[in-house]
Amino acid sequence: MKRLLRSPLLWTFIVSLLLLVAVGGWLLTDPATSRSEALKTGGIAGGAIVALYALWLNDRRRQVEERRQETERQRQELELRRADQDRDRISDERFAKAVELLGHDADQVRVGALHALAGLARGRAVYTQTVLDILCSYLRRPFDHPRYEGEAKRPENKLPKPGDAEQERELQVRQTAQRLIGELLPAADSEGTPGYDLDLTGAVLEYFDLSERKIGKLLLRYGGLYSSTNLSGCVFLGPVYLTGAGTADKKKIGFFRCDEAKFEHRAWFSGVQFSEDAEFRGTVFAGETSFKDSVFAKTAEFGDAEFRKTLDLRRARFEGFSDLRFRTTPDSVSLYNTTVEPAKDHELPAGWVVETLSDGRARLTVTDG
Repeated sequence: MKRLLRSPLLWTFIVSLLLLVAVGGWLLTDPATSRSEALKTGGIAGGAIVALYALWLNDRRRQVEERRQETERQRQELELRRADQDRDRISDERFAKAVELLGHDADQVRVGALHALAGLARGRAVYTQTVLDILCSYLRRPFDHPRYEGEAKRPENKLPKPGDAEQERELQVRQTAQRLIGELLPAADSEGTPGYDLDLTGAVLEYFDLSERKIGKLLLRYGGLYSSTNLSGCVFLGPVYLTGAGTADKKKIGFFRCDEAKFEHRAWFSGVQFSEDAEFRGTVFAGETSFKDSVFAKTAEFGDAEFRKTLDLRRARFEGFSDLRFRTTPDSVSLYNTTVEPAKDHELPAGWVVETLSDGRARLTVTDG
């Protein structure tokens, strides 16, 4: 009974009925008002109360529906967060397990671990830089192989020297790591993609190919680049340091291709020993560039290269043919003791000449005017 008395619907009908009686009775006191008109007007007044109750009831239903939808949305967000947490936990477990397996004795297990890390990076972009750091760290591990003795680039059809079973297996793992690095980097012409950093300081690499890739900062100081290296078409968003590459024991540089690349920051090739041909045709050096103390043992191709800031060639040695016909001559060029092979016909920018010294050597100088 008490619950019934608290019902808004009951009180709505009571108030509506009372209003009907009150309005109708009041109008009947007026002789000019007929009974039907008084009843009609009272009914309208009572119906208005019912209509107001209906509006209030609809508003209550709307509020309840909105709260239900908000609760459902919060539940879905909670489920999504829980799913994300589960996915993060599974990814972290996969990551930790793969890193652990990189130290396994079996080469096929190490290869599987590398692919697991690469798959994790492809599925979760947040892992990409970390996975690349791990792949680079693996390649920075000391590694020696008989094929790296002697020449930096093998002549045509000459088979490399075989190593022992463990060296051959480790070589396959390292080449897999190199390939996966190239696959994880975004394409050079992709828009809105980041430039990931690579730290390969002191690494020994062979047939290293990052062509047409976008890279952040590249560190390859004192590294060894055997057979051939291809950086053509790369876009380097950060500074690049190859200082001293090819100079350490058993760390030479073979055929080095870097055509049509773009260095948007500093490009530091100081003290690099290029044992084979080095090609930089059509490459854009947008920042400070240095080949100070570098040695080009064979052909050096810089045809149509563009230097937008400074170029340091101090004490650089061009021991083979050199094509230095730049697309744009740098505003500032340092040529102190920059030597060339006097027996070669070098292609030089306008105003550059080869000056023969008394000891038979030749150096590059720039004529006045």
